[in-house]
Amino acid sequence: MNRKTHLFIRRSHRYLGLFLGLQFMLWTMGGLYFSWNDMDEIHGDHNWKAPQNLKADLIVVSPTQVIAQLPAADSIKSIRLIEVFGKPHYQVQYFMAAAEKVTVKTQLAIASTGSLRAALSRQEAVQLAMNAFSEPTQVSKVEYLTEKFVNGHHEYRGSPLPAWAVTMKHPSQTTVYVAAELGEVMKFRNNKWRIFDFLWMLHTMDYQGRDNIGNVLLRIFSIAGMVTILSGFALFYVSSGFRRKKKSLA
Repeated sequence: MNRKTHLFIRRSHRYLGLFLGLQFMLWTMGGLYFSWNDMDEIHGDHNWKAPQNLKADLIVVSPTQVIAQLPAADSIKSIRLIEVFGKPHYQVQYFMAAAEKVTVKTQLAIASTGSLRAALSRQEAVQLAMNAFSEPTQVSKVEYLTEKFVNGHHEYRGSPLPAWAVTMKHPSQTTVYVAAELGEVMKFRNNKWRIFDFLWMLHTMDYQGRDNIGNVLLRIFSIAGMVTILSGFALFYVSSGFRRKKKSLA
């Protein structure tokens, strides 16, 4: 192999390594955090109190009584029996067609009577969040989230809205997210999860939504990383004493 080719491989490896080095370090840093932390703690499972189970002898009306009261229901997506403050409730999700646009609506109803009930109020959401948290604590902040307040980076992204965000006065700075119309606690988000989410963004290189592992930037860096590795193997081969020895013997 001539000197020009040798120098080209060496320079290519050097500059690719310099260009990709920072991203490789971020990938490694993220991998260390992911592997050295308990995912249950990151998800807040250790602070999530198990919900009450409904008794088997409960008396409920037919869900058809609830469906009959739904305005402009086109078809039913799902019907669930859930517990809200110790009482059985129907959670009905249905499709509603309006002006050639189909949307999914959710309706809560008291299962014992079939009466429709409104979405969770601020006070109800706070109580539900405190009931779900495993430790006695106080609330430091309450926010009402709608589409315009939840962008691609929000920690509640991709989850049912509207929702109440109830932040606890706790060392973990846990925020309990309660879906107002579903009548359920959806997610716990704490400081460990926020670090995880930031490192995950650096890992996926998706700086908008954070969860797209098929984005163009990640593909480019992955290919460049393979080229760097292959150039390293090539550099080892052209610089090795074994190759020079073999050439001299020939």
